[in-house]
Amino acid sequence: MYVAAIFLPLVGSLVAGALAFVNHASAQNESRKTKSRIDLIVQIVTCGLMLLAAVAAILVLFTVVVYGQDPSLELFTWVESSSLKFSWALKGDTLSVLMVSMVTVVSSMIHVYSIGYMAHDKSIPRFMSYLSLFTFFMLMLVSSDNLVQMFFGWEGVGLASYLLIGFWHDRAAANAAAIKAFVVNRIGDFGFALGIFAIFFLFDSVSFDTIFRLAAEKSAVTINIFSNDIHALTIICLLLFVGAMGKSAQLGLHVWLPDAMEGPTPVSALIHAATMVTAGVFMVVRLSPLFEYSETALAVVTLVGASTAIFAATVACVQNDIKRVIAYSTCSQLGYMFFALGVSAYSAGMFHLITHAFFKSLLFLSAGSVIHAMSDEQDMRKMGGLFKLIPVTYVFMWIGSLALAGIWPFSGYFSKDIILEATWAANTGVGQYAFWLGIAAAFLTAFYSWRLIILTFHGASHADETTLAHVNESPRIMILPLCFLALGALFVGVFSSDYFVGEYAVEFWKNSIFVLDNHRALNNAHLVPIWVKFLPLCVGVAGIALAYLMYMFAPGLPGALSSGFQLTHKFLLNKWYFDELYDKIFIKPAFSLGRNLWKAIDDLLIDGVGPDGIAAAVRIIARRAGAIQSGYLYHYAFVMLLGVAAFITWFLVRGYS
Repeated sequence: MYVAAIFLPLVGSLVAGALAFVNHASAQNESRKTKSRIDLIVQIVTCGLMLLAAVAAILVLFTVVVYGQDPSLELFTWVESSSLKFSWALKGDTLSVLMVSMVTVVSSMIHVYSIGYMAHDKSIPRFMSYLSLFTFFMLMLVSSDNLVQMFFGWEGVGLASYLLIGFWHDRAAANAAAIKAFVVNRIGDFGFALGIFAIFFLFDSVSFDTIFRLAAEKSAVTINIFSNDIHALTIICLLLFVGAMGKSAQLGLHVWLPDAMEGPTPVSALIHAATMVTAGVFMVVRLSPLFEYSETALAVVTLVGASTAIFAATVACVQNDIKRVIAYSTCSQLGYMFFALGVSAYSAGMFHLITHAFFKSLLFLSAGSVIHAMSDEQDMRKMGGLFKLIPVTYVFMWIGSLALAGIWPFSGYFSKDIILEATWAANTGVGQYAFWLGIAAAFLTAFYSWRLIILTFHGASHADETTLAHVNESPRIMILPLCFLALGALFVGVFSSDYFVGEYAVEFWKNSIFVLDNHRALNNAHLVPIWVKFLPLCVGVAGIALAYLMYMFAPGLPGALSSGFQLTHKFLLNKWYFDELYDKIFIKPAFSLGRNLWKAIDDLLIDGVGPDGIAAAVRIIARRAGAIQSGYLYHYAFVMLLGVAAFITWFLVRGYS
């Protein structure tokens, strides 16, 4: 059953991919009936297999949690070369099975939603094939038994994201966004690969069980780098975290995430809720037995996570594209997860990852419903007054936003609050830094969430009459997944809190997460002062109130503030100028270097001396030799006499010598 949960999406992807070729052939033959039939078959197969995978995953999770069964399975030996030995195996502890369940459930809802959202697209089989392939690679990543298998899934989700972000390849912006995501992730992946090499160097193994068993023994080992002895596990964990920063869009390597909105909305939902960006968080949690022995690495994770949370929240407050607001929200929430991991509250970070998957996919798909109704318009300044036209979507957007803002009793309230309580209870400098930035980010999160709701659904409509005439609620096939995700946003937090971070947590997680005895931030989180517990909720309510004040009761205030603080507004609107900075420091110099190498080395040296030079020399010699062919008999006779004279001279000289 565990195998079915992981490999059924791959089967669906292969079937859809095969039918995509048939669909392409039928499109060339202009057989619309055949194309429609193939599209329907692909949708039924991919969605059906994803739903079966989700059911199988839930049943496996039930057996693991309730009966303590271990569905781990070795499929076959993959590599056996000297000391490098590992199998293709499926790890079945609580952490892996929980992630498999979340990925399959959320992905199945996105698959079903895509039937309605992509109904008029010309390449439905290709899209569904990519979507299922994306899911499969993520499932391979979270169920991996060793680092090489994890890297296979890690690179696979990078490939699938490239294909899906650039799915509409006839759009220049989509192609640029896909390339940007691919290149930025290669930077992180290089760090991750170096971390894997360092682990093999230190542990002589890439299998998790062996690495975790030897972690304590290797905790004091140093590596000599440039004549300096450096703590080995610190170097390893920092390299691994660079990989996590790329996949999970942390500050510095975050620049690809907002541009990924160029793909279809279901892709955005899948990337932001269940697959790509959660990979980095999962990897750090999986390797907690290593991170626990490096205080420096944990401090770096905390600092980067907290800085990302506040950075993305400030940028989201001024964005006008509905999907980009939610995209920066994802970036910010990932920051929460990481600074939870940095204070060793791994289960709290995973708790927020699971609740976030439901309410963030709900928000993205609700935004997709708005875009669908508005004939692909994404600028909130051109919306307004939609709550009467699409009331069901309006309700779902409220549910997702309440969960995101951490308002009781929605799921985000339970997971976000325990993270903030744990950072306070860590009683460290970086913990305090993360706590106060997390509080500020919670305020801004509530503010920009209701800014989005008010601009989109309230006030006077700014859309043209033609667009408004076509505004209708999304079809049932799109609404049904929203209903299920809304239930998750409502109830997952309250019903699972005791298992993730409460009294049943030790029994629930078993040995899948490792925390040293002296790292007790999560245990002490329940002992924090009462004001620490209520402060996140209070700032959330204050953020909502400020949004109502600025965008409903005093709508002229935002314009006045942006005029009065032009530099600040421009700074935030341009996303802290990270793209411009990278363009100046890295991209333009790289292009300039490449152009100069092309002109000087390739054209002048390699081609000039090599093929082009030889060809030019042959042409010159041939031209000059051709000039000798004058056609006059006495010229030829003269040359013949010269030749005879040369031969006689050569024989005479040789004879005397």
